[in-house]
Amino acid sequence: MKVREVLENFSRFPVASFGKIAPGTSLILSPHPDDESLGCAGFIATAIKHGCPPVVVIVSDGAASHPGSPLWPPERLALCREAESRNAASALGLSSERLFFLGLPDTAVPTEGTVFEQTVRHLQDLVELYHCQNILVPWRHDPHCDHEAVWIMGQRLKALQPELRILAYPVWGLTLPPEKDLQETQTAGWRLNVEAFLHSKRRAIEAHGSQRGLVVKDDPSGFVLPEHLLEKMLQPYEIFIVS
Repeated sequence: MKVREVLENFSRFPVASFGKIAPGTSLILSPHPDDESLGCAGFIATAIKHGCPPVVVIVSDGAASHPGSPLWPPERLALCREAESRNAASALGLSSERLFFLGLPDTAVPTEGTVFEQTVRHLQDLVELYHCQNILVPWRHDPHCDHEAVWIMGQRLKALQPELRILAYPVWGLTLPPEKDLQETQTAGWRLNVEAFLHSKRRAIEAHGSQRGLVVKDDPSGFVLPEHLLEKMLQPYEIFIVS
């Protein structure tokens, strides 16, 4: 299918209640510190309103966004990005006690091997500790290796615990070229109306100042969240794909 066909399919997903989309407690896996705000902030705020605060896991340290900055070496940038995610969670009303940082290397989240299996076991422990029924992962076609790696983690968790519901949320996949071919069939899912929480979602995204060009000033080639992505993220609906 072409990207435009896939995205048109997403736009036709039925609007469903939070309780239908993700009953119970959810474990949200975010590849980098900001994906949770971009793809799931409305979901997080809605879950809290319904008395089901999710558990959010930031998988990588996010330290590769500004490799040319002498003033912000990876160790310092990782701490900054962690603080930004804590501020974003606070903007949504999520307690810091339900926010976890795995600290895996940005752009090198594993898809197999010892570290991968150890990470999956740790996520299993969180599922059991918080009695999670749903796992939210990035869409498999998000064009970033860490997003794909975290999607694979979700599939591994599903294989180990088939009763889990795995839902995927798109981030960078929404910006793919419309005529690009994807190895994707017609997918199912839902849209969640998050219009009531768009102000909080915007505040959460804005908390990631290092990714908006507001913190690191000595790396002109460093990453900056593009406006066309922000426009797509700040819509009245968030998309959740049955994965």
